[in-house]
Amino acid sequence: MPEEGTMTIAQRMPSKVPAAENTLRILKLLSSKRGPLAASTIATTLGLPRSSVYHLLGVMEQSGFVMHLHEEQRYGLGIAAFELSSAYSRQEPLSRLGRPLLASLVDKIGESSHLAILHGRDVLYIVEERAKHRPSLVTDVGVRLPSHLTASGRAILAALPKSQVRALYPNTAAFSSRTDVPDPIGKYSTLSAHLEQVRQRGYSTENGEVTDGFGSVAAAVTDHVGWPVAAVAVTFLEEKVPAAQWPALAAHVIKVAGELSVRIYGRRDG
Repeated sequence: MPEEGTMTIAQRMPSKVPAAENTLRILKLLSSKRGPLAASTIATTLGLPRSSVYHLLGVMEQSGFVMHLHEEQRYGLGIAAFELSSAYSRQEPLSRLGRPLLASLVDKIGESSHLAILHGRDVLYIVEERAKHRPSLVTDVGVRLPSHLTASGRAILAALPKSQVRALYPNTAAFSSRTDVPDPIGKYSTLSAHLEQVRQRGYSTENGEVTDGFGSVAAAVTDHVGWPVAAVAVTFLEEKVPAAQWPALAAHVIKVAGELSVRIYGRRDG
């Protein structure tokens, strides 16, 4: 519990609109789960009367914020909730929140950094902060690259459920290459083993798979249920940064990814 001096006005005052508060609690609960919930589960979890829960769910269903799955007798988020999510995305919150953190990271370590999100089997770069006196990179804003080839993509894939990764890479044709040279990760078993190393290490790496002579380290940014929404990465000339220094760089990247996770209403692991 926060100390008295740090509590906000909202925390000190009892709610005068319990229906509104309980509506928000239901929406937050539904958004925190991977699937729809029964009304009885919602009532038990939140400690609310079932009659009140059914009434609130009925109002939210009429407004499109929840959807009743009749066959399953469960409730999930509705179209209106997803429209709010789309509006959130249109305001570019990740870019706005991530850019100052990446700028500070670049100032601290003197290497270029970027923020990427998963888009299908690709990563899409949405922020790039280039360090002074460092060469330009292929990871400009708006560029898409195969996720299995990049440190950013591998960080995100490692944080996804294994079943989701398998669905993204059902066969060898899914492993696209950027060059005529065979990629070191060209089948699911190899990718799966690599991602397990990423999970154990806590960060991902890339050794010239995208651009010869360049290396990268990256860490996933997660939301409040641990779902990866982006990745923070640092890219550098391998001849300038020996492999022995990569873990130290990764520690900085992990810290920034954790800070961004907190800023987007996420959580800091550990």
